[in-house]
Amino acid sequence: MPELLLELFSEEIPARMQARAAEDLARLFGERCAALVEAPPLTFHGPRRIGLSALLRASVTTEGKEERGPRIGAPDAALDGFLRKHGATRDALKQEGQFWVLSKPGETVEARTLLAAAIPAIIRAFPWPKSMRWGGSSTMAWVRPLKRILCVLDGAVVPFDLRTNEDDGHALASGNETEGHRIMAPGAFAVQGLTDYQEGLRERRVVLDAAERAREIKDGIAALAAAEGLSVVPDEGLVAEVAGLVEWPVTLLGRIDDAFMDLPPEVMRTTMRVNQRYFALRKADGSAAPRFALVANIAAPDGGAAITAGNERVLRARLSDARFFWDLDRKQSLESFLPKLDSVVFHAKLGTQGQRVTRLERLARIIAEKVGADPHDAARAAKLAKADLASGMVGEFPELQGVMGRYYALGQGEKPAVAEAIAAHYRPLGPGDEVPSEPVAISVALADKLDQLAGFFAVGEKPTGSGDPFALRRAALGVIRIVRENGLRLPLVALLNAAMVPLAADIGTVSGAPFASVKRPFGHAEHRVEVCAIEVLDFLTDRLRVQLRAEGTRHDVVTAVLGAAPDDDLVRLLRRADAVRSFVESEAGADLLAAYKRAANILRIEEKRDGHAFDTGYEHHLLKAHEEEALAAALEPAASRIALDLSAEDFERAMEAMATLRAPVDAFFDKVIVNDPAPELRRNRLKLLARLRATMDAVADFSKIEA
Repeated sequence: MPELLLELFSEEIPARMQARAAEDLARLFGERCAALVEAPPLTFHGPRRIGLSALLRASVTTEGKEERGPRIGAPDAALDGFLRKHGATRDALKQEGQFWVLSKPGETVEARTLLAAAIPAIIRAFPWPKSMRWGGSSTMAWVRPLKRILCVLDGAVVPFDLRTNEDDGHALASGNETEGHRIMAPGAFAVQGLTDYQEGLRERRVVLDAAERAREIKDGIAALAAAEGLSVVPDEGLVAEVAGLVEWPVTLLGRIDDAFMDLPPEVMRTTMRVNQRYFALRKADGSAAPRFALVANIAAPDGGAAITAGNERVLRARLSDARFFWDLDRKQSLESFLPKLDSVVFHAKLGTQGQRVTRLERLARIIAEKVGADPHDAARAAKLAKADLASGMVGEFPELQGVMGRYYALGQGEKPAVAEAIAAHYRPLGPGDEVPSEPVAISVALADKLDQLAGFFAVGEKPTGSGDPFALRRAALGVIRIVRENGLRLPLVALLNAAMVPLAADIGTVSGAPFASVKRPFGHAEHRVEVCAIEVLDFLTDRLRVQLRAEGTRHDVVTAVLGAAPDDDLVRLLRRADAVRSFVESEAGADLLAAYKRAANILRIEEKRDGHAFDTGYEHHLLKAHEEEALAAALEPAASRIALDLSAEDFERAMEAMATLRAPVDAFFDKVIVNDPAPELRRNRLKLLARLRATMDAVADFSKIEA
């Protein structure tokens, strides 16, 4: 089976684009060469190359087809032109109806021929996020200047070039050569297939596999750190990025001047990571170590001493800049930064950060009363939460927002709970991030996210299927996680309404129009507030279903519970859903669910036939069969008990009450004919089933539960 090796060799490709580029190459190759591919290709990527290797069929045979030609009796010139177009003679024609028809047999095309046509098209259509042109009259665009194309099939070059016409200045042609390390092994060498390609690169100081480079970086730094009793601050993102910057990773340790060790560790880590791609180390007690790790791209003759010394000098300059911002910011109070926020636009339709701070302060106080926090502390934390956005340090390193606010707050004597809330109010930033757990921090974090959701929904800037520019899905998942993981019993609609009230004034100030008229008018502003709150709640419950699906939990049960009784108390909603899930997964529950669906189907069909829904007011004197009398006798006490248990939030007892219906329902369907010939009996039995449906629907909309 022929083996294809394709490598596109260029100047340095940005690290963030490499993995996606390899995926795009495999996708485009699969689309254009699907008939050839035996198995998914193996892809690789690095600082100067992307490529793939694939096992292919030697050739592809196309199916025969027929082409309809001119009408019978058409001029000879028309017929001759048709034959020339298809490279055929009159002997290949046959008459079908009023037309000549040409039968074209299938063709066998070699893989080499198909590849020579497909690969140039793939290269020219490559979807780089950013690209450039070079070479004078070239029409070629690539992320960086493309230097070589290695393309061999079973050791032989697949011949093609990238010219689209004779004037195209880009005459780069395919070959069988690639290059090793730019410094340690310069120059080209020839390869015949994947094995000697990999071996040849390693001999020339190139680790082809990105995962292997990342592994060498992690293991190398960990070993150097362990030798000094230190450990590496985990940073998988930085490992992946550095693996895209080097072809031959060589790990080294440098030293941080003691003069900078009093800087906050987050400042040092961010400075090293953002500016220099260095790895931070820490001592056994978790404190910052006066050491950092770097990854060189060469094995230097002096063991990396000169490289390390140079990087230490660069880091001193970077940390000196950080020291300047740290000292400058601490010369004024955190609160003194607030006036600057009045000129910082949060969003064109939602006013400034200063206006937002006022809203957060009010909302955090309201939430604090619901979660057992000190309202004054919550309001103070909310007031100061965004102040560090105007600081020099956060202006230089936006990643430190909240973190610096905490340090500055502690330095000026704010309560620890207030300072911690300033740092924690952005969390959780992602699925693996911890949620705030202290009441004041919870108050500010929820205020921040609820204001964000309420504001953007109010002005019609909701997420779409293709985009979420304001990270509203992340904000919604943050609200859900904070509520769930802290077990908070919160009336979300009331809190959203509270968030909407000051928004009405701010939106009117910014837009020059009343709140109700922004984007979609709903009449009075109060009505618009209510509608927006329900929209946001729907968005939250939809995100909850997504989260449950990701956890492997039955999200259909949550949908069913919401269908019965929309609930803005997520803790109560999930408790009720858990009770319903346990019930439907039991033997009795599964049987009763099947009976419910049978009853619902009968009612749906008969209600459509009769043109109206059946009410639940069945008449006892028309219950003729013993089984329907037994069902009615079980239904009424069960319905009463279910209503009381749901009201008391004793959902398990409500399920127990519903389980008592299993036996009489089974007997009813086993012995009773619902569509009795007597019209009055039929109607009464349908009303009895409607009563059963209504009783179960009070617990959950069981029609939405997957059997």
